[in-house]
Amino acid sequence: MAKAIQTQVVKRCKSRDKCQTVIGRHVYGNLYGINPAVISNLDFIAETVVNAAIAGKMHILELIKRKFDAKDSPDRSGVSVIALIEESHISVHTWPESSYATVDIYSCGSEANPDTAFSYILEKLKPKEYKRYYADRST
Repeated sequence: MAKAIQTQVVKRCKSRDKCQTVIGRHVYGNLYGINPAVISNLDFIAETVVNAAIAGKMHILELIKRKFDAKDSPDRSGVSVIALIEESHISVHTWPESSYATVDIYSCGSEANPDTAFSYILEKLKPKEYKRYYADRST
């Protein structure tokens, strides 16, 4: 069951009549026991990141994706996908040789939901085990 992210909103004032509120929520984690064929598939991971952004109501500005060559087994090369989003970023890095991936989703603003995006990635990658962490990065 997903844990709700508690965000404390603090106002930072430059002057009495001008206050800015910054909301920052960070969800990140480690995923274990993932099918190596799944997490070595660059296009699948990129599509998963794009759809996670949509699920989390985030807006992608740029997508960077890279497959790293595994000398001993090219079909099990790790991948990295990083989405620069208007709200901050989403990243997935994989190590197929260890059936392992890391996920990092940081968002600013009250509309984005990084927890939903993280859950979407879990649904697609189907790890046997995972650890999810939360950080409040608000002002």
